[in-house]
Amino acid sequence: MVRRAPRRSTLALRRSPPLIFNSYLFIGFLAINLAVYWTLKSWTARKLQLLIASYLFYAAWNPPFVLLLLLSTAVDYALGKRLQVTESQSIRRTLLAASLLVNLGMLAWFKYASFFLASLVDLLHAIGIEYAPPQLDLVLPVGISFYTFQTLSYTIDLYRRRIDASRSLLDFAVYVSFFPQLVAGPIVRASEFLHQLKQPPTFRAAHRDWGITLIVLGLFQKVVLADSLVSRVADAVYAHTGPLSTADAWLGTIAFAWQILFDFAGYSTIAIGVAMLFGFGLPRNFHWPYAASGFSDFWRRWHISLSGWLRDYLYIPLGGNRGSTIATSRNLLLTMLLGGLWHGAAWTFVAWGGIHGVLLITERRLREASSVFARCLDQGWAIPVTFPIVCVTWVFFRANDFVQASTLLSRMFLLHPGMQVLSLTDAATISALTLVGLMVSIWFRNQTLEDVWSQIPRPVAAMIVIFMALMIFSSPGDNRAFIYFQF
Repeated sequence: MVRRAPRRSTLALRRSPPLIFNSYLFIGFLAINLAVYWTLKSWTARKLQLLIASYLFYAAWNPPFVLLLLLSTAVDYALGKRLQVTESQSIRRTLLAASLLVNLGMLAWFKYASFFLASLVDLLHAIGIEYAPPQLDLVLPVGISFYTFQTLSYTIDLYRRRIDASRSLLDFAVYVSFFPQLVAGPIVRASEFLHQLKQPPTFRAAHRDWGITLIVLGLFQKVVLADSLVSRVADAVYAHTGPLSTADAWLGTIAFAWQILFDFAGYSTIAIGVAMLFGFGLPRNFHWPYAASGFSDFWRRWHISLSGWLRDYLYIPLGGNRGSTIATSRNLLLTMLLGGLWHGAAWTFVAWGGIHGVLLITERRLREASSVFARCLDQGWAIPVTFPIVCVTWVFFRANDFVQASTLLSRMFLLHPGMQVLSLTDAATISALTLVGLMVSIWFRNQTLEDVWSQIPRPVAAMIVIFMALMIFSSPGDNRAFIYFQF
């Protein structure tokens, strides 16, 4: 049998590589580049400086992988120019296929080759065939899932003639490699970004202040809430191999639900804030997801840039909801299965996506069959049910394998008394955070973060920012990488 390394858990990237957002090195890197950027008079020089900064940022993780970024940029820029002027539909399909082959080929090789090879070995072993291929030992390039989807959206939109090809290689390269969102999103489409590169942005104090506020808020979510408050509880439960009580299982799973929200939403918030300091706008990636009423609503609020990408470039091309009920259900399930696989090369991620697919299908069927059920969803009455079910699905996302997932689920739903792992303080902390977090989310569920912040008097808002900054600097230096860096 081939020797395989165990699947890397969701929290395997614990220690931070260079130039991570929650590091003093990145603060220095950002300050220097901002100073140079706003000092330069030429818009071309500014864009070139942004490009160099982005490549340096990516090279700090693993220098050779910059070549993959360059390859994706060069291929899609060249193919895009041809797609713009070519009228022959057969040639256009060939050009699109070439883009898919290069980008998905890179993604499949580096992210999924070892996984599928291991799955093949297991399958052959199950039918009595022993096969021992060489171990690949591939290193996953950070952010490859994000920038390949980003460049693919460009060529697909060109193929559909929804955008025009970029005339400037420099502009396109900046779009692909823009460092604030390069390694963990949001997944930005060309229609949202390229037009911002046509004219130099104007420095505005309001944008600077809001950008700094977003950075502080994102760091507070990551450093204080995710790393200092809830990660220890989630880690303790999911690392425990002995007896586990029902209360522990639920508290650990709910803690992870908050951890992954604060971790990923924190990254997205910082990315949007950093981009704003350079004069660019990035799309919103989260919108009070735990205030979702139903699972369609959840995916309109969670990782918005990915769910929108899957909808527009996978679900709708498969047929969307234009066919029969069975065809629509098939399209939904396939989209969510592939969405789960996008998150990680493990069957537990596929199961997580498949469960969400089944939930979406069931919700759609019930909505069509019952006006009362539809009204419950639309008026927010399904929030108390949606959140705990979403927490249950996170078990498959966090667990190392199906054995651990089944153990956790059995403990959650088959009562086991006693506190085996967590203290009463842990229970009180997670319970209080859940109560307050859900109340705030539900209260503001129909408002954007900008709307909420605008309602706060400026002196109070300033005090909040100062308080968050003090909490960040006084938090223990766990220095964890962001969870979504491995995707």
